[in-house]
Amino acid sequence: MAQSERPAAVLERRTIDVVPEAERHGTPLSQFTLWFGANMQITAVVNGSLAVVFGADALWGIVGLLIGNLVGGVVMALHSAQGPRLGLPQMISSRAQFGVLGAVVPLVLVIVMYLGFAATGTVLAGQAVDDILHTSTPAVGIVVFGVLTALVAILGYRYIHALGRAATVLGTIGFAYLAIRLATTHDLGGAFHSTSFGAATFLLAISLGAGWQLTYGPYVADYSRYLPRDTPERTTFHCTLWGSVAGSQLSMTLGVLLASIPASQGGGFLDNQVGFLGTLAGGGFIAVLIYLVVLVGKLTVNCLNAYGGFMSALTTVSAFTNARRISQAARGAYIGGFIAASMLIAILASHDFLSNFKNFVLTLLMVFTPWSAINLVDYYLVSKEKVDIPALYDPSARYGRWNIIALTSYGIGIVAQIPFLAQSLYTGPMTKALGGADISWIVGLLLTAALYYGWIRKRSTAPTAMIYPEDADATGPRTDSRAEMNSL
Repeated sequence: MAQSERPAAVLERRTIDVVPEAERHGTPLSQFTLWFGANMQITAVVNGSLAVVFGADALWGIVGLLIGNLVGGVVMALHSAQGPRLGLPQMISSRAQFGVLGAVVPLVLVIVMYLGFAATGTVLAGQAVDDILHTSTPAVGIVVFGVLTALVAILGYRYIHALGRAATVLGTIGFAYLAIRLATTHDLGGAFHSTSFGAATFLLAISLGAGWQLTYGPYVADYSRYLPRDTPERTTFHCTLWGSVAGSQLSMTLGVLLASIPASQGGGFLDNQVGFLGTLAGGGFIAVLIYLVVLVGKLTVNCLNAYGGFMSALTTVSAFTNARRISQAARGAYIGGFIAASMLIAILASHDFLSNFKNFVLTLLMVFTPWSAINLVDYYLVSKEKVDIPALYDPSARYGRWNIIALTSYGIGIVAQIPFLAQSLYTGPMTKALGGADISWIVGLLLTAALYYGWIRKRSTAPTAMIYPEDADATGPRTDSRAEMNSL
């Protein structure tokens, strides 16, 4: 039976192991629909509204968010382009930089990120479920949404992509309808009467957009790794970039406009985000349809969080057990445990949602921009896209247990950002000197990249050619595999 005709298994079999060429499928267009659909959702709308909440003018808020989405989108799309060549989840490849055990350090922070986004998203999706079911108990909506997330995440890769395609269609129709309703029932011109420019709030808007995109970096390649190995990197890069940027910017622009409507003119989005959208839609059956659009969009991105969270947890554990694959029962247990934890957080932390979410996103920037810098510099500039994949699973092989250079660069990259932070709990001295502008992520990205590159480029243990598992099998466990020797 030809590969294209081979029936797909109901449950995905692959976890953190390499996807064999015979199981590769799909086209780069799937990356566009997945990331467009995953960003046409209510949390992205809320993220856009934060630019106005914290002082940005509507026009400059939209421009700042666009710049941030583009800059952050380039970084996340560079991660996505690694997927087809490596055939691996994103965080497994971090072992090439940090070492098999050293990669656990950013992995733990990645798992926290997934839980945070899953929990905050579950709060909003739970509101949509509650409005559909007409229940006044928030826990009901949260639990129902959690069960739906677990189901799709356990089914795996193909179903997540199918959900992304559905979210693209439904999100486009639903958000377009809401935009039309907003334009015809409210005076949007008032939002643009003032075009005063504030550097601090403009940079905050850029940070909100960039932070949104950069936090996809640790799992974006999870959803491109099944593409055929010969898929052009440029094509994967552009499909991911423009899908994510377009979906995010459209949603965030809607958020800016919603937040700009004063209460005296019927504004109220910030008090009840999901409920306000139902009211804006016109109530009744149309409102229920909008709640379903919200639910599908949130379900898409929450499945990304659950799926990525499960594989990050497995990657962490496997660093100590040397396991490459697990049973379907264990897979379900990992995902179920992750979803249960996110639901508990959502139930306990649903108050002060906007403030907590803003601080959460900006804090994540501090820990993930140094990781992105190290991963991208090493992959594209130092190893030049050559990885010894079997060595990623063996602490005694090429990459070792700990890479002190990467871990030290990572730590310095985090610490260097502290003086530039603008948080409710802490404002750095450099931030005060800049009038409140938060540029910590820029410092973290550029400083870490320069430090790591200068330190590692003459000490790299990268192979001179890609080494896949079949290469190692053909030549034994030696690090100078046939593929590497043929390149000399």
